[in-house]
Amino acid sequence: MSTTALVPPPSTTPPQRMVPRLTARARALVTAMNLHFAGVAVLAVLDLYLVVHLIFVWQGLSANNADAIDQQRVQLIAAQLAAKPLRGLDKKLVASTQDANSFYETRLPYANSQVLAEIGALTQKAGVRWTHAQYAYNPQLSGDDSLTQMSIDASVSGDYRPIVQFINAVERDKVFFVINGINLTGQQTGQVNLRIRLTTYLRPPNPDELSAEMPTGAANDAGGNDSGAGGKP
Repeated sequence: MSTTALVPPPSTTPPQRMVPRLTARARALVTAMNLHFAGVAVLAVLDLYLVVHLIFVWQGLSANNADAIDQQRVQLIAAQLAAKPLRGLDKKLVASTQDANSFYETRLPYANSQVLAEIGALTQKAGVRWTHAQYAYNPQLSGDDSLTQMSIDASVSGDYRPIVQFINAVERDKVFFVINGINLTGQQTGQVNLRIRLTTYLRPPNPDELSAEMPTGAANDAGGNDSGAGGKP
């Protein structure tokens, strides 16, 4: 039996001979194991991307949380400052009520005779003359805490320095006086005429004051001055 050797035809070139070899090698590489490795590599790249993305998100949330904490701290400080005047408010109300009651009882007169007597003492101490006065009464409140506004429009004469001392004494007097206006005429070295407008408030008398007897002479003097006649109250 004879054998015949296959000899490639003369027209076959070397690159054409390599094609079957490359195809076989590519098929050998594309195996199940290689596909598995490729999938693992793709998953690793995806995981790396997700980790980087999470890092950026976490940094952003951290910055936002820091800003939110700062805002909350500022709001807390503002709330503490706003609430500071309210601390101990119950005690402050009690103290304020006591101060108001003390002012009401000690500095507000309950009769016009008290006002006139006090003005008479001030003019006598300053050495000035209370020459003329007009009085007006205007109820302000009603009930147990009723108040009556007492307005005084008066003329005072004397030397300049005693007149100034009289004005200062009225401002600082224990009886509550409000000076609404003053008008000086004259010279500082001679006689000065003062027109002064005052306001005070009359309160209702308490039981002890009602039971106290008023001096007869003081009541007569008060009546004489209410008429607007000249002289000291």
